[in-house]
Amino acid sequence: MATNTIDHAFTARSKTGGALEPTYSGALSFMRRKYTKDVKGADAVVWGIPFDAAVTNRPGARFGPQAIRRASAILDNDPQYPFSRDLFEHLAVVDYGDCLLDSGNHQKTPGTIEREAAKILKSGAFLLTLGGDHFVTWPLLKAHAAIHGPLALVQFDAHQDTWPDDGKRIDHGSFVGRAVKEGIIDPDRSIQIGIRTHAPDTFGIKILHGHEIEEMRASDIAYAIVDRTGGKKTYLTFDIDCLDPAYAPGTGTPVSGGPSSAKILSTLRQLNQVDIVGADVVEVAPAYDHADITAIAGSMVAMQYLGLLAERKARLEELNNGNHNGATVNHGNGI
Repeated sequence: MATNTIDHAFTARSKTGGALEPTYSGALSFMRRKYTKDVKGADAVVWGIPFDAAVTNRPGARFGPQAIRRASAILDNDPQYPFSRDLFEHLAVVDYGDCLLDSGNHQKTPGTIEREAAKILKSGAFLLTLGGDHFVTWPLLKAHAAIHGPLALVQFDAHQDTWPDDGKRIDHGSFVGRAVKEGIIDPDRSIQIGIRTHAPDTFGIKILHGHEIEEMRASDIAYAIVDRTGGKKTYLTFDIDCLDPAYAPGTGTPVSGGPSSAKILSTLRQLNQVDIVGADVVEVAPAYDHADITAIAGSMVAMQYLGLLAERKARLEELNNGNHNGATVNHGNGI
């Protein structure tokens, strides 16, 4: 116990290194990362957006960031499975806290999110966002596209989110169609996984429906994603209702017939060939959860992103160390 610490989220002296504190106590940042607004030197920044005014069914996703952080405490300490490494030995990650929103003026919300995201991205760090309902992905996409240009979108979801939109709606069910129309995402390089509802328009995005992925192996799903994105800069958004309600009951619009958390986590594990430049986990609504099932799944999805990022950094360091000319190879901050 002499080497252990408590409240690592506040007492940490470095952006790297595990917390080594009891999982059942202490300040609950995401995976015990240091709480700070100083992102200098960070490889990745975890950020919460507690917003759910865009839902069309059950509210409550504004409590998602809190729930995911709480569930993530158990993921620290031991080498993170299935990556067989301490993700934070060399990967510098901070928890930036939450986005401050005006709860009485929702029309200001997208601009507030976009500006704060742009500020974080300017540092060069990878931005991992915890929602919030799925509308928050719209301003996040805009902020990332401002840097990388039109993005490939990989969307794990039970819903297409392509319903009619006038460009002004605060709606979690129409932002994907808006992003296509405004040139934020490239539909020819985008794919949706787990869809179990119908919308009037696909906008040319490839769809793997729920019944299709039920018959597919995780490796087949991963291959379809790699093939579709084709090396393009990619934003990955994960609506927790992609999972069957048996594995994620705590969400606003659950749809039966979805995949297991095991299959989808295995799929994510195999996406190291996708150039992911930003990611989120959204629609965790803990009021409808049981024994933190949904929050645990959400925290595992978020951890997978960091695992892929840690492996990416390790590969680049090995490449740079093996460069006989001594030059540094820079491949950006994507996964």
